[in-house]
Amino acid sequence: MPRYPYVELADIPDDIRATIEEVAEKSGFIPNVFLMLARRPAEFRAFFAYHEAVMEKETGNLSKADREMIVTAVSGANSCLYCVVAHGAILRIYAKNPRVADQVAINPNTAEITERQRAMLDFALKVNAESHRVGDDDFAVLRGHGFDDEDIWDITAITGFYGMSNRLASVTGMMPNEEFYLMGRVPRQK
Repeated sequence: MPRYPYVELADIPDDIRATIEEVAEKSGFIPNVFLMLARRPAEFRAFFAYHEAVMEKETGNLSKADREMIVTAVSGANSCLYCVVAHGAILRIYAKNPRVADQVAINPNTAEITERQRAMLDFALKVNAESHRVGDDDFAVLRGHGFDDEDIWDITAITGFYGMSNRLASVTGMMPNEEFYLMGRVPRQK
């Protein structure tokens, strides 16, 4: 059981309810993160605005799979069950690989990923654990794999945002929806 109750749709502002209903229409269920964060409408709006800014942007050299891979690796390092399961599901879909999320969450060094992705995750994990130690050499490694300064900013922003998200999910006791466990592993039921 979560430490804070999930809110009821009837008890939240109309704009937030509309956002949640749109997600439910697309996914077939309401992810628990929406029902947890909706208990604080201003924070919900800020959280999802920043999520859209860092995860849904159309520019840069990070694919949607790359972005979800960062989230999954950082969430694994932070032992965040909700985010590993939820974003691992999305990663499996974007990467079209049912194994990659579990591998990345447990040990990115042995995961079936490219050297470019491995460099990206090494950097993200360093930002997550010891950002004060990031230096010019770290930037040089990423540039050697084709990342530019804006991509490096994106990796850093995604890592920082999900570091915060991981802590919220863990402390509140947020549990993954059952639907996430099979996503990207078995065909979606229509």
